[in-house]
Amino acid sequence: MSEMVKAVVAGGDNRRSFDCGRDATFAQDDSSVEGEEQDSTPFDKLREECGVMAVYGHPEAARMTYWGLYALQHRGQESAGIAAADGSDVTDIKGMGLVSEIFTDEVLAKLPGHMAIGHTRYSTTGDSALLNAQPISVESTKGLIAIAHNGNLVNLGNSRTRLERDGAVFQTTSDTEIIVQLIAHSRCNTLVDCIADSLAHVDGAFSIVMMTRNRIFAARDPHGFRPLSMGRIAGVNGAPDTFVFASETCAFDLLHAKYERDVEPGELVMVSEDGVTSRRFAREHVPPASCIFEHVYFARPDSRIFGRWVQQSREEMGRQLARESGVAADLVVPVPDSGVTAALGYAAESGIPFNFGLIRNHYVGRTFIQPEQRTRDFGVRMKLNPVRNLLEGKRVILVDDSIIRGTTSRKIVRMVRAAGAKEVHMRISCPPTISPCFYGVDTPSKKDLIAANKSVAEICKFIEADSLAYLSLVGLTHSCTQGEPAHGMSPASYCTACYTGVYPTAWVDVEDILPATVGA
Repeated sequence: MSEMVKAVVAGGDNRRSFDCGRDATFAQDDSSVEGEEQDSTPFDKLREECGVMAVYGHPEAARMTYWGLYALQHRGQESAGIAAADGSDVTDIKGMGLVSEIFTDEVLAKLPGHMAIGHTRYSTTGDSALLNAQPISVESTKGLIAIAHNGNLVNLGNSRTRLERDGAVFQTTSDTEIIVQLIAHSRCNTLVDCIADSLAHVDGAFSIVMMTRNRIFAARDPHGFRPLSMGRIAGVNGAPDTFVFASETCAFDLLHAKYERDVEPGELVMVSEDGVTSRRFAREHVPPASCIFEHVYFARPDSRIFGRWVQQSREEMGRQLARESGVAADLVVPVPDSGVTAALGYAAESGIPFNFGLIRNHYVGRTFIQPEQRTRDFGVRMKLNPVRNLLEGKRVILVDDSIIRGTTSRKIVRMVRAAGAKEVHMRISCPPTISPCFYGVDTPSKKDLIAANKSVAEICKFIEADSLAYLSLVGLTHSCTQGEPAHGMSPASYCTACYTGVYPTAWVDVEDILPATVGA
């Protein structure tokens, strides 16, 4: 490597930035941490977990839930389901695929009732199959209970064994059913007490909506890992208000619902004909640990997550990234779509012009027909195409939200360079991802995370960039808390385990909770 190769260290000994230099020799082989990514596989991103939705007090509750799930589709594209109740009967319909593919007008007509819950899923535990699609409905001595869950339980192995010993028969391999079985086997007297007792016995991440024949429940785990918000649609002509719950507030906009508040960590909310009531089920106070990656990548920028607008956080991430690791360049280009808002912030702070130098094809499915003659980097080229007249002869800063395995980043850098860019500098709006997530994110194992196995300098060489820099952890937490009121989110309010390896719950048996391997 040439003498121009140098480390640029900011804020301590942990290297977050590396300049490979104009004369650096790039690795041209196709080896990687885990072997070259297959072109037919999705982008090298962490998988969204799940999205949940609930509606109470609307004559077309199932259709309202469908619209809400449509807005939450980015949180899971594997399966979806809706359960509706009319006060006496509960009907549920589930299917594999996208929300719009499953729920036609004809299908929605089969879901009558004034309340409904819904779910859109990407599996993190349990097999990828219709069997594990949600909502899950169980008839028990406490009555029929339907549940939809976003998150992951980390003590599910112990709970499942105990329940099976007590006679529970499981219909699925999903950890969500454990909650329903705990409720069914609770020795408490009332259903509300049974739910509260059961939720107090599970550990991990859960934002849940539940439904009986005449009530809706919503709850968040005591740490508040995953978001869950409550909204209200004002009644018309003296009709009572409609209450809605959703993983993200972007679902409220489509329904013309007004955001009321977040369901608090450790809180159980019940909605019935008597109105809205709330109680705390957590037996002791635990420190908050809301997933910071919701603000980095998962949530839509038009959502309010943990009481804070995602757009605000992401733009500040870009600004802070420019302050920490500025570089002389002619153009700031986002890796669409997740890098757009941070790139806007980077451009605004640095004064370097912003433009869409990569165009994304939004109509590429999860699989597509390969050419008979394999074309190098074909999968990425199907999804992204460079705008040659913008990139040719330019020093380009590429802004993305994360690097997981590094394979997609390398292909994008190659693509931009092949389009005529004179220099390609990669900037990432979060710290290096070094640890898997056990709280509802489909994360590769540690051996497949490039930042857990290579230095920033080695990653820079691997992706063939002229320089690489990550946002610092302090910079990230600053970006997600800047301007917050005294009672708002603080840096200590977030879970940053994927960047630090420090987990907010007790260590678990990893084999019990590793993401499911989905067959081709």
